[in-house]
Amino acid sequence: MSNLAFFLQQELNPDQVQKMVVAMMAILPLIILVCLAIVIIPFWFICKKAGFSPWLSLLNIVPLGNLILIYVLAFAQWKVAPVPQMAYPPPYPQPPMPPQA
Repeated sequence: MSNLAFFLQQELNPDQVQKMVVAMMAILPLIILVCLAIVIIPFWFICKKAGFSPWLSLLNIVPLGNLILIYVLAFAQWKVAPVPQMAYPPPYPQPPMPPQA
């Protein structure tokens, strides 16, 4: 923190400021893309597993779009049926095997 205060107290050369801005403009789009990927990829798989179009995950790019998507996923009727689980041992008795001839 003291480094930042020291940095802000010195008089900046306009050439230094220009170089810092160019560096930030080169790095900032990469940071934004990584953050968007961190949010969009899980929503892509959630939408696909829920039976919706995975392209709905791109609503996260729009401001407040992620809130809309969360409400759609929470309150919509999902178009997939849950997979029945195998019970072991079966809850009903097994019929006897027929005799071998």
